[in-house]
Amino acid sequence: MKKLLTLFLTFLKIGAFTFGGGYAMIPLIQKEVVTNKKWIEDKDILEIVAIAESTPGPIAINAATFIGYRIAGFMGALAATLGVVLPSFVIIIVISYILEMFEDFKGVKYAFNGIRAGVLALIIKALYDMYKQCPKGVVSYIVMGASFILAAFLNVNVLLVILGCALFGLITYLIKNRRSGK
Repeated sequence: MKKLLTLFLTFLKIGAFTFGGGYAMIPLIQKEVVTNKKWIEDKDILEIVAIAESTPGPIAINAATFIGYRIAGFMGALAATLGVVLPSFVIIIVISYILEMFEDFKGVKYAFNGIRAGVLALIIKALYDMYKQCPKGVVSYIVMGASFILAAFLNVNVLLVILGCALFGLITYLIKNRRSGK
């Protein structure tokens, strides 16, 4: 029961103090579950993010569910998921009523511009951390570049890009194994 409460409170804190969605939460999730709690290893974060991205739903919720399940099974997944979702749910309800009253106030508009800039910095940090853990090489850079172009400029569905990358990785693995005789 104590582990479930700790999972819930950890992800409640992550959900309550991170603005900008799932990608902005990744550095805080990494710090809490790897550095502070030592529930998983740093190398596992990249895999968790990849799994969380490739399953339907918000990345932070998927990551919380996956981590919670690894730590304490189904009840851990439930505790972590509720913890990460509850603050957003409550905050959105409260803010929607408040913003309706102050939507034309310039201070509110400037505050959100500042929040957007901070969120962008958190997303870039998550990108940098994931880049450090990715395999380096010409093929990896080509896949990264092609994926970015497909998603950002050609408006190819992100799910199709992820599936294509997974398929490419699987084919590369099979070719390498065949060449090495395994």
